[in-house]
Amino acid sequence: MAADLAQNTLDGMMLGSAYALLALGFTLIFGVLRRANLAYGPAIMLGAYAATWVNLSFRPGLFVLALVTIAGATIAGAYVERLCFAPHGRRTLTRDAAAIASMVGSFALWMQLEELATLWLPKHLYSFPPLYDGPPLALGPLTVRVEYLAMLACAAAASFGLHWLLARTRFGLAVRAVVDQPDAARLAGIDVPRVMLVVFALASALGGLAGYLIVAAHEQVTPMLGMWSTLKGMIAMMLGGLGSLPGAVVGGLALGLLEAHSQWLAGPQYRDLVAYLVLFALLAFRPAGLWAMLARKPAGAA
Repeated sequence: MAADLAQNTLDGMMLGSAYALLALGFTLIFGVLRRANLAYGPAIMLGAYAATWVNLSFRPGLFVLALVTIAGATIAGAYVERLCFAPHGRRTLTRDAAAIASMVGSFALWMQLEELATLWLPKHLYSFPPLYDGPPLALGPLTVRVEYLAMLACAAAASFGLHWLLARTRFGLAVRAVVDQPDAARLAGIDVPRVMLVVFALASALGGLAGYLIVAAHEQVTPMLGMWSTLKGMIAMMLGGLGSLPGAVVGGLALGLLEAHSQWLAGPQYRDLVAYLVLFALLAFRPAGLWAMLARKPAGAA
């Protein structure tokens, strides 16, 4: 029993590292633009489809496939930003109306990107080269897949890298100015549209990295990757706390643990239901998310 508990906890953390990577990109967009990009997952899927086409045509190495996935997701993300978000950055709409228009537009591009991918590669399922072809690592009585260790390492590196970028660089200062006071940032000479485009491209590149690691771990690509990535990234972001990069990591790991333990205790048919119920309860009673709860100082602290 104890060994099963430990193994499922480890499996949940490894699975949650993939969700954390997806949530980091989602959080970066939401934290800067205060808008939800529903085409985030389909942009990742298009990058994975580009890598699949390259693999079917040329059989390159894993590094090339990773670059193609990241580049494809980045280009698709920039395309979404130019069509759905950049036009509404002007003062033709109120902020709330612009957020709604951008979200609806990104949903339309979700359909467009998904249709493009299925026309490009019409089969429902394609194989993808594995990231690692050996046996799992043994940690005493426990086992862990190397692919998920790579995801966990990438999630940690991306979280620290984004924190450094936003807190220690001039570009990060510009991003924080745009987040806090976009009008004042414009008056200070900051190119707000360029900052938003770079943030969008960076978030899409993170999504592309996550997408590559996920399809390489699962060794397959399907059109459902777009919807799956959007849902998992959004749920992990909401669990951790909207707009918080540490919260994205915490939310992703928490979602992985919830799924692993609910599947172990109740069966796979209840895995998603338990996660949705916990999310609903958290939004109802602690809408700030898990990170705000963990980071809150105890009563009487200085």
